[in-house]
Amino acid sequence: MNPPLTLACIGCGARAQTYTQLAARRPDRFAIVAGADPVPERVAKIRGISGRDDFRGFASAAALLDAGKVADVMIVATQDNSHFEFCRGALELGYDVLLEKPIATRIEQVLEIERLAARARRRVMVCFVLRFAAFYRKVREILESGVLGDLASVQASEGVMPWHQAHAFVRGHWSVVAHSSPMLLSKCCHDMDIVHWLAGRPCRRVASFGSLEFFRPERAPAGAPARCTDGCPVGEACAFNALRYATDQRVPWLPMVYDRAMEAGADEIRDWLRTSPWGRCVYRCDNDAVDRQVLAMEFEGGLTGTFTMTAFENGRHVELYGTRGVLKGGETYRKHFGAHLVLFPHEGPPVRYTVQAEDGGYELHGGGDAGLVNALYDEMTRPPGAPLEAGIESTVHSHLLAFAAEESRRTGRTIELEQFRRAAQSGGAS
Repeated sequence: MNPPLTLACIGCGARAQTYTQLAARRPDRFAIVAGADPVPERVAKIRGISGRDDFRGFASAAALLDAGKVADVMIVATQDNSHFEFCRGALELGYDVLLEKPIATRIEQVLEIERLAARARRRVMVCFVLRFAAFYRKVREILESGVLGDLASVQASEGVMPWHQAHAFVRGHWSVVAHSSPMLLSKCCHDMDIVHWLAGRPCRRVASFGSLEFFRPERAPAGAPARCTDGCPVGEACAFNALRYATDQRVPWLPMVYDRAMEAGADEIRDWLRTSPWGRCVYRCDNDAVDRQVLAMEFEGGLTGTFTMTAFENGRHVELYGTRGVLKGGETYRKHFGAHLVLFPHEGPPVRYTVQAEDGGYELHGGGDAGLVNALYDEMTRPPGAPLEAGIESTVHSHLLAFAAEESRRTGRTIELEQFRRAAQSGGAS
């Protein structure tokens, strides 16, 4: 039997904890040997998950990288704007990398990681967990069966959910585009990847429109203070009242940003909110991430696609239009109609499909975490040069699509993807 792959983590927060917990269930395949994070409690959590007395904890990514190559695979699970730096450092040391999405926050950095991985002959697997989620695996299986005929159009959408939008993209880490990345990259690069993955061919050009309209100062109720802890006159009726972090919105949101979330009492949480970014009124933040955006795409062979991102819906949906039938599915179908997917042949009765996540969890997203980790061992032990299921070679294009869409949104132009890529490689992309 082959020895287990050794794993190290740069960033020991929520995503790294999820991946290592899943890896720890397979000691025949994985050994978690090191982790780095400036928050000691997070390193301690990974140490506990590892179950190893020889686990090595580091106070910074730099310290872990300075230690040389201590594992087979480096998991990079930090905030978006440091992915490039730490992935580059890991590649230069000879690591294969499991890289949290997005690859990087600038298109030229994405292309540089692609170049570095090829030059170093190292594997980079991007955490596009939707490729491993039961729902999208079933969509692709149905598509590849031929029952839809020739694929003509793809339509997809993501409803971010109002509270999620407020938590992450108004109050949170991805609220200011200059400090993170455009909304399509920070939140919807999963969707860009799935549309590209289902299309099965490169996108030729894209046009996009979107804006920030709701979470703005002029929308604030009369008398609303800067913080929800300061006695808002409409706080009891406001859907975005930050005090809900101490009650019905504690799970799952608060543990993502407050390490003591599950042990803390309501008074402690309220005290934390008095100075935390997550205690601010959603109408009085410094956010500029859009709360709505649409894309129109043309792929090779004349295939067309659309994508809608909105803060004011919950869950993902997809529709595939083929010459022999239509496939529709997503969160609304799962919740209200008793099926994840419904096939509507142009002739004949509809066919319903239900799916089950590998870990028994959420079929449309979270279940993909288990699928990703289950695939990680096989991916990282493939023969040299063999393509990966979610490798850098197949995921760069979806990032290119997201950056080009943002360029279109900002400029009002239709963007030719190949021209955009050439400009980025020569340093001319915005």
